[in-house]
Amino acid sequence: MTETAAVALATFFATIGPIDIAAMFAAFTAENTNRYRRLMAIRGTIIATVILLIFALFGNALLSSMGISLAALSGAGGILLLLIGIEMVFAREPSVSRPTSEEELEASSKQDISVFPIATPLIAGPGTMGAVILLMANADGDLVRQGIVIGSLLIMLLVTFLSLLLASRIQNFFGVTGMGCDLNRSMQHID
Repeated sequence: MTETAAVALATFFATIGPIDIAAMFAAFTAENTNRYRRLMAIRGTIIATVILLIFALFGNALLSSMGISLAALSGAGGILLLLIGIEMVFAREPSVSRPTSEEELEASSKQDISVFPIATPLIAGPGTMGAVILLMANADGDLVRQGIVIGSLLIMLLVTFLSLLLASRIQNFFGVTGMGCDLNRSMQHID
């Protein structure tokens, strides 16, 4: 049971990336009020939670209906986690959940960024969706292990929510180098 929790927490930490999301959130909301930031953090986290819980509960059935095997998803998920790990080692921004320049431009022109890009693809990105499906499938039939996976997901979503609320403080504490990305470079795509 402890192993299930450790694997789930580590997987969700790597695929969600609360610190990376806090950096992007700080960049997207740099000119906004604290009330706006709090509202976007709450809405984005709730929407991402609903999306990920749907994938946790019904993802395996969805894959089966599309003819995708768990082995295929596991292979693709393993490759995705490898790429995320490589990017973490070299302190680069994760490209799997990072919005494209076109998506950043669209987000900068919108008032409500809670659904896009915060909830998806930043929090509930393809890596996290795949990870939650695989972890739930590995715990198939064992309600305690499935509860541990969902509990681990909720814990990591809480950590992500707190990182969004404290995004500017986290950014000031770690600085640009500590955050592992150049926010000015990220923001140039928007200008």
